[in-house]
Amino acid sequence: MYKKILTLMALLSFFVVSLVFGGEKYMLDAVHSSASFSVKHLVISKTRGTFNDISGTFEVNEKDITQSSVEIVIQTASIDTDDEKRDGHLRSADFFAAEKYPTITFKSSKFEKKGDDYFLTGSLTIKDVTKEITIPFTFNGFANDPWGNKRFGAEATLKINRQDYNVSWSNTLDGGGLVVGNEVKIELEVEGVKAKEGTN
Repeated sequence: MYKKILTLMALLSFFVVSLVFGGEKYMLDAVHSSASFSVKHLVISKTRGTFNDISGTFEVNEKDITQSSVEIVIQTASIDTDDEKRDGHLRSADFFAAEKYPTITFKSSKFEKKGDDYFLTGSLTIKDVTKEITIPFTFNGFANDPWGNKRFGAEATLKINRQDYNVSWSNTLDGGGLVVGNEVKIELEVEGVKAKEGTN
């Protein structure tokens, strides 16, 4: 009898936790999302690019966004700076080594809200390096599209040092400065669509 009571209490606890912290599954809508970046070139200008193949899954708690989670996967070889020769160099071992490290990934560990601001902490993996980063982001809310799909939108901007992730090729200019800057600005536009029942 005592064991049955303990089992019942455990099930009730699990049920309560699920209600409080559970979320609904959303899939990233790649057509309405983007992962773009910019980096200094010759100190005087910027080179801009995007990754064209990005996917992701989200567990979104509508009542409390801080109890949500996210996993993002970017196909490294999908890098696109509108110059095939440069893109080929970026895919090489000098930069991303796309053949050896085909994906860039981010997996969240914590959401926080401070005042009106949101912060997402998690592990960013580029090549053979994984580092914990915190990303400030804006949550743009939910909407229903004309076809009956529930969606959410979010956007974020962050900066990383590419040298921290062994994306290390560079040359130094005669007058000082780098051909390719180390600081990379990343801009994310994310739209998620609620997954259909039965979606893995």
